[in-house]
Amino acid sequence: SGIVLVAINPYEQLPIYEQDVIYAYSGQNMGDMDPHIFAVAEEAYKQMARDEKNQSIIVSGESGAGKTVSAKYAMRFFATVGGSASETNIEAKVLASSPIMEAIGNAKTTRNDNSSRFGKYIQICFDKRYHIIGANMRTYLLEKSRVVFQAEDERNYHIFYQLCASSSLPEFKDLGLSKCWPIPVLRW
Repeated sequence: SGIVLVAINPYEQLPIYEQDVIYAYSGQNMGDMDPHIFAVAEEAYKQMARDEKNQSIIVSGESGAGKTVSAKYAMRFFATVGGSASETNIEAKVLASSPIMEAIGNAKTTRNDNSSRFGKYIQICFDKRYHIIGANMRTYLLEKSRVVFQAEDERNYHIFYQLCASSSLPEFKDLGLSKCWPIPVLRW
């Protein structure tokens, strides 16, 4: 294991993730500045360039801890220091999840009303000048049990509620799902 950063989700926007902060951490050595996701990203970026080897950043935590947001900030850092931010808006492209994917993989937990129940593996590809040239994202559905069971005060995947709410619309007939409704395990 390399560097470990413990971050706390403040549940609000703070000015510590803005463009000027990215530039402040860019080119700095680990430990020269306060612990920050940008310091971790800078160290990975520097080692990738220096050693010409792949680097990994593992973002882990409980539901609602801010894992997805931390990954977004790391990608924003890479896009900015790699000169790709304005050219490709890579952060938005990499993390843009379709509403269908979010509906299928997000659920209400006791800590987060829209908690992603996916594990994500994001691979960012750089060219020889260390500019981002592309990315791949693989998702892994973590809680298959939610399809048939839900804990007290939690909701199943959003897709079930969205389908129930739209079952009376004319477009619903085209989905071929009318024979399986209503689903008795859903609690509103």
